[in-house]
Amino acid sequence: MRVTSARLEMTPLTQQDWPLFQLLHQTPEVIAQCFDAPTEAELQQKFQSRLQPWHKDASHWLCLVMRQLDTGKAIGVTGMAMAEGRAEVGYLLLPEFHGQGFGTESLQALIQWAANTQEIARFKAVVTEGNIASERVLQKAGFKLVAKEPDAHSIGGNHYADHIYHFDA
Repeated sequence: MRVTSARLEMTPLTQQDWPLFQLLHQTPEVIAQCFDAPTEAELQQKFQSRLQPWHKDASHWLCLVMRQLDTGKAIGVTGMAMAEGRAEVGYLLLPEFHGQGFGTESLQALIQWAANTQEIARFKAVVTEGNIASERVLQKAGFKLVAKEPDAHSIGGNHYADHIYHFDA
């Protein structure tokens, strides 16, 4: 499995990607508006679940490592999980790659791949209230805000609303 865009190549997570996965889930600038830092055991469990081969009927996340086409440098992860007929999408980028359009580009390529090869036409994303950059990425990719769930999420002991976005290909 290989998903490409103008600047990115995205391939399934492998055991060798542990350092990137760990860094993405423990870097304060990456997770500050997403979730609390997981324990080592939680993170290892999350990583192991994403190593499993993915198919459209799988209950676990497809996790793709984003690499720059020109340098081969790993810059983040993107992926999706099926639930109730919609593919929930998500992505995490290393801080030095924020604000350069990689989130939007990876999301658009993932959706195009899912629609063309997996016949998935309905997508969802959940963003923590206040994560304006991620909301902009979703809007650029064609997602529309459909609901807000108050006090749905807790980060650092503070409660936040979840903003639910949908996109139909």
